Amino acid sequence: MGIQPSENDPSGAPVPPRPSTERRTMVTLPHEEFEELLERAAERGAERGAKAALHQVGLDGEDAAHDIRELRSLLDAFNEAKKTAGLTVIRMVITGLVMALLTGTLIKLKLFGGAQ
Repeated sequence: MGIQPSENDPSGAPVPPRPSTERRTMVTLPHEEFEELLERAAERGAERGAKAALHQVGLDGEDAAHDIRELRSLLDAFNEAKKTAGLTVIRMVITGLVMALLTGTLIKLKLFGGAQ
């Protein structure tokens, strides 16, 4: 692990010595191969990230597909229940308004219908 003698850079300032075991090499690839390499690396990273996320929420076992189907079914049922509850509230309000109108009409008719 010898040390190379220090050199000066173009401005004349001394450059600190580097260990001789350090080697810097540059790899050259055609653009298409580089793009393919990047794409494969991104796919592997995405796959690892997805597996880690599924593992964190407990959906990485043999029953994961069944569990996900159950969750979707549960979510569908919940959404259907929300929709039904909303429609029921709207129907109750409309029914109440119609009954109030009918009650008012009956009271008016009895008051103006003549004496009995």
